[in-house]
Amino acid sequence: MSIQAPQHIQKIAPYQGGKPITELAREMNLNVEDIVKLASNENPLGISPKADYAIQEAILGIARYPDGNSFALREAVSHKFSVAPEQIVFGNGSNDILELVARAYLTSDSEVIYSQHAFAVYPLVTQAMGAKGVVVPAKDFGHDLSAMLAAVTDKTSLIFIANPNNPTGTLLTKDALYAFLQQVPQHVLVVLDEAYDEYLSAEHKSEAIAWLKEFENLVISRTFSKAYGLAGLRIGFGLCHTQVADMMNRVRQPFNVNSVAQAAAVASLADDDFVERSYALNQAGMAQLKQGFEQLGLTYIPSFANFISVKVWDAAAINQKLLQNGVIVRPVANYEMPEYLRVSIGLFSENAKFLEVLTKILKS
Repeated sequence: MSIQAPQHIQKIAPYQGGKPITELAREMNLNVEDIVKLASNENPLGISPKADYAIQEAILGIARYPDGNSFALREAVSHKFSVAPEQIVFGNGSNDILELVARAYLTSDSEVIYSQHAFAVYPLVTQAMGAKGVVVPAKDFGHDLSAMLAAVTDKTSLIFIANPNNPTGTLLTKDALYAFLQQVPQHVLVVLDEAYDEYLSAEHKSEAIAWLKEFENLVISRTFSKAYGLAGLRIGFGLCHTQVADMMNRVRQPFNVNSVAQAAAVASLADDDFVERSYALNQAGMAQLKQGFEQLGLTYIPSFANFISVKVWDAAAINQKLLQNGVIVRPVANYEMPEYLRVSIGLFSENAKFLEVLTKILKS
């Protein structure tokens, strides 16, 4: 073909999500209802009853364009997190927030720092802008903040940090993160990806939103796809300095968050009981999987999120056998972890089926 995209675009490997249940059913000739999906860190409880009701109401108005400024949701997020409405940016999932930061602040001369084993979208948005990605080797599967600071140059524009990190589940302490922000040069934006914060215990909960008053170069990314269960509606938000939000909104697509998603998100923020139930289920499921792994003699990376990565050595082969038995998990070889599988926390019965099938595979 005579029409060619730029080299930095041609070199991008498209993001691969978890295998859909219907796709596996077609491939393996399985019944959809017999398949367990523990691959995409979704909420096994589904969505809040309040969100469900809001969705049914919002559907009646889908012939109209959504509120491009997300007024009702902006007010709800502002109240929930005690930030000014002007500090909030909404996106089509939190991935959109990451991309908006990149589009607003990166050029082909920029450098972007992120950790080994960190979320795959960081290098994707960096490469899409023609910027240079600087990968800092992980420390115990987590972020090495000292090494990341040492990697900062005059060309550094962004630093991406996931806390907890996906796919390893590792968590940085609040003191370490705060000290890190104090040392980052003011010309560098730090994007703190907190997609899994709702799954943290009270003692580990992030305090980063309060830090926005002190650090003008801090951007916090949150999502409704995990604990709130709205993965299919694609909605996330960023919290940052008003001038940063203004720049991000200048490159944001009009109507990037649909009206149903906005209504569901407003209702979800008002349902603390659902989030608490989701947290409790996750804690119990995490304990269930850990116990199962220990009984099988498998090592795992201690996780603070709603998934856990377990070492199974021949992960590709074991993953294929799991698929054949109707269990979908996530191989993470693309994260330089070829011996690991990432397993989302599901319902008790789903976790049990995974452990049962895995046991049979390992003992066969």
